[in-house]
Amino acid sequence: MEKEQKLQRFFEKESQWQSAYLAIRSLMEDTELEEDYKWMHPCYTLKGKNVVLMHGFKVYVALLFHKGALIEDKFNMLVQQTENVQSARQLRFSSVEEIHDKQEQIKWYINEAIKIEASGKKIEKQQAEIEIPTEMAEIFAEDEAYESHFHELTPGRQRAYIIDINKAKKSETRTNRVMKHRDKIMLGKGILDK
Repeated sequence: MEKEQKLQRFFEKESQWQSAYLAIRSLMEDTELEEDYKWMHPCYTLKGKNVVLMHGFKVYVALLFHKGALIEDKFNMLVQQTENVQSARQLRFSSVEEIHDKQEQIKWYINEAIKIEASGKKIEKQQAEIEIPTEMAEIFAEDEAYESHFHELTPGRQRAYIIDINKAKKSETRTNRVMKHRDKIMLGKGILDK
């Protein structure tokens, strides 16, 4: 299905946020951003780079700014979804009336996001240190090749394996997971790779 058809279906579909989506879309039309359809939602881009995504949740509709952490929060409206989200920030609205009442502030945030994207600024993401589980360290002490291959993985892949291993409550289960992941790690694969 073409992008235009997907967008049309999104905006025509009846939902509690339909009028809010249309109000936000009209604000976007006054910008240089191009309307696209990504992740099943309208996404607004500048020269192919994602700037802001529109999406609805149970109790609010949001504009998600991909580089929101770089935007000065002039009106104290930006929300960081969780403490682990480093770059994105949201503007949240609980009604279409709120969008109409705050349209000048919304336009200001959108224009700031456009300026940031046009400037080429990037967000320096901080990877939190994740400690290698004791069970993994013990196996590494006996299997240097395994340890070496693990440390050759990208930090994101290492992190995914460690998170999966640490989810296990029992030491025995953690040990089993370390061993289960060995073949993939030796091949340089991530936890989700086939």
